[in-house]
Amino acid sequence: MASSEEDGAVEEKENNNKKRTRSALATAWLTFYNIAMTAGWLVLAMAMIRFYFQKGTHKGLYRSIARTLKFFQTFALVELYHCTVCQLTSVIVTGVQVCSRIFMVWFITNSIRQIQSEESVILFLVVWTLTEITRYSYYTFSLLHHLPYFIKWARYNLFIVFYPLGVIGELMTIYAALPFVRRTGMYSMRLPNMYNVSFDYYYCLIIVMLSYIPLFPQLYFHMLRQRRRVLYGEVIVEKDD
Repeated sequence: MASSEEDGAVEEKENNNKKRTRSALATAWLTFYNIAMTAGWLVLAMAMIRFYFQKGTHKGLYRSIARTLKFFQTFALVELYHCTVCQLTSVIVTGVQVCSRIFMVWFITNSIRQIQSEESVILFLVVWTLTEITRYSYYTFSLLHHLPYFIKWARYNLFIVFYPLGVIGELMTIYAALPFVRRTGMYSMRLPNMYNVSFDYYYCLIIVMLSYIPLFPQLYFHMLRQRRRVLYGEVIVEKDD
């Protein structure tokens, strides 16, 4: 009996050590990831400021930062892994936010040069940049257990203005893209074709715009609930859909 109890104690100790090791590795990776993303969005912010002061206009700004923007925004797909494996936040909320931004970057702004100098593009770029610098800074300092209050305050207050502005910029950009998409038929498939499938990207974009109606309020009120919980200590019970 004593031997079996000792074996069980040793096995439990080994399991605890493995869990601590995995936890330490996960924390180290998340810290590195959030520092890298903070730095990346800071680089984007400095590039936008430098471009504007040098050129005196926003025209051409998107093209000058496109490669960096595409890299860091696409790399954010890693956060879906964080949600599913590390269970940090809701995978649905994160998935909607990340995928919608990647769609905006790759399938709207990057694909249609004619709209890259629209004011709406600059609007959502500025909002994204400020939001992400704040968000990743918040995560970084939280992981390091040295979170300045002003960063926590910024994380849970600036979104009140930034989220609606970002949505306005995104919707205006998609709307500006509609005439070009309809005229050129880009990404569309007409019958007859070898796949016997019809797809109209123009109407797809309209559906995307309409999807903001149910999705945006859910994301916005989710952040408001998080704000009450983090800043004011309210206990929020999330209802299952």
